[in-house]
Amino acid sequence: MAVQNETIGRWAPWAAAALIGLVLAVALLPASFVLPSTGAAWRVSGDIAQHVVAQRYFIATPWGWPLLVVPELGGGTNIALADGIPLLALPLKALAMLLPAGFHGIGIWHALVVVLQPLAAVWCLRQAGERRLAPAIGVALAAAAMPAWLARHGHAALMGHFLLLLGLGAYLRLVRAPSTAAWAAAAGLSLAALLTHPYLAVMVLALLGAAPLTLLLRRDARWRRSALGAAFCAGVVAVALATLGYLGAAGEGGYGRYALNLLSPVWPARSALFPVVAGEVDATGMGGWEGYNWLGAGLLAGLAVLAVRAPGALAGALRRHAGLALALAALTLLAMSFRVGFGSHVVLDLGPPPALLDQFRASGRFFWPVGYALLIGMAALVARIPRTGPALVLLLGLVQWIDAAPNREALADWAARRLPWSVDAAALRPAIADARRLIILPSWVCIPPEGHATRERVQELLLLASEWAVPVNTMQLARWRVPPRCTDAETAAAPSAPDELRLVLPEAAALLGDAAECRPLGGLIACRGPG
Repeated sequence: MAVQNETIGRWAPWAAAALIGLVLAVALLPASFVLPSTGAAWRVSGDIAQHVVAQRYFIATPWGWPLLVVPELGGGTNIALADGIPLLALPLKALAMLLPAGFHGIGIWHALVVVLQPLAAVWCLRQAGERRLAPAIGVALAAAAMPAWLARHGHAALMGHFLLLLGLGAYLRLVRAPSTAAWAAAAGLSLAALLTHPYLAVMVLALLGAAPLTLLLRRDARWRRSALGAAFCAGVVAVALATLGYLGAAGEGGYGRYALNLLSPVWPARSALFPVVAGEVDATGMGGWEGYNWLGAGLLAGLAVLAVRAPGALAGALRRHAGLALALAALTLLAMSFRVGFGSHVVLDLGPPPALLDQFRASGRFFWPVGYALLIGMAALVARIPRTGPALVLLLGLVQWIDAAPNREALADWAARRLPWSVDAAALRPAIADARRLIILPSWVCIPPEGHATRERVQELLLLASEWAVPVNTMQLARWRVPPRCTDAETAAAPSAPDELRLVLPEAAALLGDAAECRPLGGLIACRGPG
């Protein structure tokens, strides 16, 4: 009986975390979202449409090199630059023969990250030395209710916060018992983060790099070996960046526009327990969305408990993990940017940043690891309070869960949204499926900044084309290896290839001149090449 109880006690935290994740996934994500079918009468919109198009083309087209580049999509699109989540797209491509036409895993990814979030939190807490059931349930609930995570539902790759929890847990493991095997696993984690999203890779590398720094500040001789391990992780990421086509890509820049506001961690936007704030705090005029980092009522209450009941424990934790504290401080400064906002005002402007920092336009994201470090540290320290500690962590997790209700509702509403097509999908699908090549005019780079409706319709045409992975001339991208240039006039003037279909929006009709082979189709102008 004792052995049986011990076994149950060992697995109970994992079972509870898995149950929380599964229940949350089922409650928030409809089956038609997780496993969508082609030919639907509804569509996705926004960033997720870009992810869907990238994954569909990558899965459907033959293997090639560079590994992540799809020649049939926009003349050669690296799906990593379209946030196609290579970490999932690569195994799906290996299974392509078993998958239906037009398959993509963006819905599956959402379900996976929802399940993995509380599990990763429990693993991280165990690396901090806390293995009891009540604190595990509390931290699982709190991690699954982190506002900055739930709010990322419009951007699939950036919902991979479980990687940050794994990175934090890896740090704790590496400062306790560094080994070659542990650093090899950390290198694999770094690569997985890169194949999810480069922002996540930078954050994971910062957490791993804190391990040798902490050991150095502890005057632990193992810091040298750990420094080699951290360098190896960075080297693995650097090699992957070079070989998989990440390097050389640039976007519009704008470091500082989407920064962390100093009030954001304590500004209760979308809080159920403090429903007095209408939206995100913003000092830059860009809305404050990317800097949204409300920590949640449960986490902040736990930090207040520690400040009152165990201030010495907080100070001791900072001393023991000084390297991590420095790494998190550096990430916070990077998140704040060179234009520091406090409330609605910019209180410090350091002028133009170095060009390198323009790669991190949405700098407010870099505060995410700080939030998770505060969560795990708070749970581990509160759990040590005599008699009431474990139950208190559970209670704080419930408070965090209740407080996050508006963010859960927003995610559920978004996943259940069924937007109608603004183009005539029923009329266009047969023509696209029958084409050997598709030309869309205007192409993405030729749409003016104010052309929101035009971008929406071009995005819809890309979604329809991706159902059959028909080679297409354009793609929605925010980063490019070669600066984009509008060549629609030259494209329209060139002779049509055999079995080529040109779909021209009315606003680009002037490019066609008096082409006789064109006719109306589904509200657009359709031109067919010979054959």
